[in-house]
Amino acid sequence: MTTADIDLYSPAAYVDGPPHAALEELRRTSPVYWQDIPDQPGYWAVLKHADVVHVSREPLLFSASEGGIVLEDSHPAQLERTRNMLLAMDPPRHGVYRRPLAPSFKARIIAELEGRVRDICRSIFERVGDGEVEFVHDVTSGLPSQVVGELVGIPEEDWPKIHRWSEMSTSSQDPDFQHDGGEVVDPGLAMATYAIEFAGRRRQEEPRADLASLILDTEFDGSLMTDVEFGSFFVQLVTAGNDTTKTMLSSGLHALLRHPQQLAELRADPSLIAGAVEEILRWENPLHYFRRTATADTELSGVEIAAGDKVAMFYTSANRDEDVFEDPQRFDIHRNPNPHLSFGIGEHFCLGVHLARLEGRVFFEELLATYPSIELVGDPVRTRSNLNNALKHLPIRLGRAI
Repeated sequence: MTTADIDLYSPAAYVDGPPHAALEELRRTSPVYWQDIPDQPGYWAVLKHADVVHVSREPLLFSASEGGIVLEDSHPAQLERTRNMLLAMDPPRHGVYRRPLAPSFKARIIAELEGRVRDICRSIFERVGDGEVEFVHDVTSGLPSQVVGELVGIPEEDWPKIHRWSEMSTSSQDPDFQHDGGEVVDPGLAMATYAIEFAGRRRQEEPRADLASLILDTEFDGSLMTDVEFGSFFVQLVTAGNDTTKTMLSSGLHALLRHPQQLAELRADPSLIAGAVEEILRWENPLHYFRRTATADTELSGVEIAAGDKVAMFYTSANRDEDVFEDPQRFDIHRNPNPHLSFGIGEHFCLGVHLARLEGRVFFEELLATYPSIELVGDPVRTRSNLNNALKHLPIRLGRAI
């Protein structure tokens, strides 16, 4: 394989799985790799763990706000909406908006949700029953949709469409996700419009003990968030909580089914599940990358980066960096330490990290306790995307004890 054969941009390159062989070669030969994009400026793919950490920890030099967080240049109106999302804010604005929310996501507060998350998992498995299921949508979608819906205070009847828009938003390169009931929609705009109307209604009501009331009643930098700002903020909140968790759960089961001895270990000793969730996150990180834009001339691993250049922090590569992980291509639920970057690091470290870990642990505890038999009964199908590292179909047969 030569670098001339490698295309990290094409969504088609990810349909059969991440291009790990190509990434391994590039980490050795071109760890900061220039990748062209058709009809617009290309980007630097940052592939080594240490370089991804460096970019993450320099948010003023590598801006999330300047050009947004996806590789493709956005329409100005879309970019402006993106800049009102927490993940696309730079300091000091990022801290102004993050600090008031952080207490609601502390480990101690999230731990109090364990009973509710467990009840939701049990109700999902009761509804699903035995037999063949499409695991991605019939099983894993229900947990994050309900958890996020309850946390934010979204009416239950709206959970399915919120989840559908969030899925469309992160998987826009896949034709299967480009239509909403046959209608072509801009999912981010649809969700933001919903949120603006939702905020208008909630301002007329008594505050509730949920995130919507917390956000709408909090002053950020001396003023309340406008309904339009809330719309953008809402999009990130529900998208991050919905789609990435669904991906973690479905890809996690697929990884375990491909490693039956380790799956058997988890059944024999459920205390290993928390560590298994970390390895699932390393092995099948839900997002391949986030983009930054260089604000000044700089250098990474001896490569000159110019002000204005796009820079992609490639988690799919960093999580298998030979300099950090022993035998990185091996799936190992006992891996310790496991400094994967699937939650990011530095300024934009995932706000919902404790919730994601809780959902992953409880889901697999309940799944393995409920179903002594779990079998793959068809070929999994991956999402066509260079951003979303996800399965869209996972045909499974579930069997309870007789």
